[in-house]
Amino acid sequence: MTDLSGRVAVVTGGARGIGESYVRALHAAGARVVVADVLADEGKALAADLDGAVFTELDVTDEGAWERAIGEVLDSLGAVDVLVNNAGIANAAPIEHFTLAKWNAVIAVNLTGTFLGCRAVVPAMKAAGRGSIVNVSSVEGLRGSERLHGYTATKFAVRGLTKSLAVELGPDGIRVNSVHPGFILTDMTTRVDPERLLIPLRRPGVPADLAGTVVFLAGDDSAYLTGAEIVVDGGMTVGIPQT
Repeated sequence: MTDLSGRVAVVTGGARGIGESYVRALHAAGARVVVADVLADEGKALAADLDGAVFTELDVTDEGAWERAIGEVLDSLGAVDVLVNNAGIANAAPIEHFTLAKWNAVIAVNLTGTFLGCRAVVPAMKAAGRGSIVNVSSVEGLRGSERLHGYTATKFAVRGLTKSLAVELGPDGIRVNSVHPGFILTDMTTRVDPERLLIPLRRPGVPADLAGTVVFLAGDDSAYLTGAEIVVDGGMTVGIPQT
């Protein structure tokens, strides 16, 4: 198992769902984990359940909130070694009914929030001479999907941002990679029938299916990996399963 002892990891949207799975897995690997979320009650409860974990309230769309949160982490824990940009939302409508408000909302959280997070942690990572940024994209960052126009656009953009940062920050010892989940059972996907999806592994994913990948990217086992896209989708983007 990857050993993250002595590392400080910040997980956005970490209070529940997939983010909670990342928090628990990073903690189990030895990291000091910061649960960053707008959901204060859930985030505080999770941090209290994990020895050494802390909670910070964070709206990822707020530039000032990022500066405050990372400043507090550096003051209290002394470093930011890992950032998992997990916070995200989805909305859907046919293009003729896809309002500007819908568009702006998903852009603000999924793309601007990721950009602000990366920018906020880079100075500390540069000073340390190392760091790992894990940007959570999606299989919708690899293909088109009807009605999910804003979500798809942001997930493609996160994929591109990951690559430009990997090129720029590599000389500073900072690695930047993206993870592309497929269909994962969470509160966000309750309206989707997994039986309609063509998944070669014949089951929907659960948050724990992604956690090992994030821990791997956070640690030294992936020391020569940057700018990569790791797809964790049970084979959804590979092909149609045989009957």
